[in-house]
Amino acid sequence: MKGSGNNFTTLFRKFYFMLIPTCGQRTRYIYKNRHLFRRVGKQLMFQPRHFPSDPELISFGDNVLVASDVCFINHDIIAKMLNQKYNSLVFKGLGGGIEIGDNVMIGTGSKILPDVRIGSNVIIAAGSVVSKDIPDNCVAGGVPARIIGNFDNLVEKRKNLKVSYRDGVDKIWQDFYEKRNKKENI
Repeated sequence: MKGSGNNFTTLFRKFYFMLIPTCGQRTRYIYKNRHLFRRVGKQLMFQPRHFPSDPELISFGDNVLVASDVCFINHDIIAKMLNQKYNSLVFKGLGGGIEIGDNVMIGTGSKILPDVRIGSNVIIAAGSVVSKDIPDNCVAGGVPARIIGNFDNLVEKRKNLKVSYRDGVDKIWQDFYEKRNKKENI
């Protein structure tokens, strides 16, 4: 971590971050310690419990929501294995920054690999592996992540949702069973 001083401080910060109980408190910790990341825009929500290993190589735009278990990977360890195999220091590690644009939601369990830019107005589906740049105004998902939809189309679809998690548990189950009954009667 930039300016962390030593490995003990870095380990302590990562361990402390894992113990912070809520995403709101973790996000407040990030805002209080903005210097840990390259950039932290307005309205970041950060749910992961694990602090990225190289936070100074990550930049967040405005209105970015990062769901639980998202993993930011800024380097690989292939060079270490190759250097040990060939008893040399010839191989250099692959690494790079990760830049997240404005108005981005990264779904649960996604992995963001080094040297990737995620554009603005982007949804990354849960469980995706982002290994290449994702352009503005799209929905991306899969392994590896690819464009699977248009941001504006998703916005329109979401405007027309009939039931929200805010409607309560009973309403959600009612809608769940109504959808299945319609399918069975077709």
